[in-house]
Amino acid sequence: MDNRIRELRNERGLTQQRLAELVNVSSRTIISLEKGQYNPSVLLAYKLAFIFECAIEQVFVFSEEDKP
Repeated sequence: MDNRIRELRNERGLTQQRLAELVNVSSRTIISLEKGQYNPSVLLAYKLAFIFECAIEQVFVFSEEDKP
């Protein structure tokens, strides 16, 4: 699953560490998310969307291969 976390984080001037603190995860989790190596829980996806003030669908980009 692709995402726009790095782009949205940079637009808001947030470091990976600060974003991690805001959503209560490690900076390693944010790094993994940005690299596409980790799919977040629904709760984490919601928290990220809340911080970025947008819908979850604007943070995470679903493709055909992500469908069941």
